Amino acid sequence: MVCAKMKKIFFSYSHKDEDIRDKLDTQLSLLKRRGVIEAWHDRAIDVGSELDKEIDEHVRNDDIILLLISPDFIASDYCFDTEMKVAMERHYSGDAIVMPIIIRPCDWQEAPFGKLMAAPRDGRPVTLWENQDSAFLDIVDSIKRALNKLSNKSALSRGEE
Repeated sequence: MVCAKMKKIFFSYSHKDEDIRDKLDTQLSLLKRRGVIEAWHDRAIDVGSELDKEIDEHVRNDDIILLLISPDFIASDYCFDTEMKVAMERHYSGDAIVMPIIIRPCDWQEAPFGKLMAAPRDGRPVTLWENQDSAFLDIVDSIKRALNKLSNKSALSRGEE
């Protein structure tokens, strides 16, 4: 059996939601330890590197793009007009899977990503869950399903059954 290639995950988020991004990133630790995923966000950019170039590289090439949706994400020109626009183009062309992750209550259903199935379950914002770890676990389960979808797609393209 051929080992699956590690999938890359990009976090698109407002810096005002960094604490929530960190908690989700922590919940992904087992997938990272097992070599299933590599998660990346702009705080991983090295000193002296070109910000826009680094971000563009990931939004244009990573396998899964997590849009961490909040009022601040929607208000951010960079998140909404730059990252999300490229992400949605890649999603509709089949080059990536975009997953809206609703982290705080906001008006998101009529946004370009509003027709996509959101996580956690029923698009209920993470901050409204009584136990936020349960919300993050629900999101991880959704990411695992997306990873399986990517693996199946890769196997089919290689002619495997």
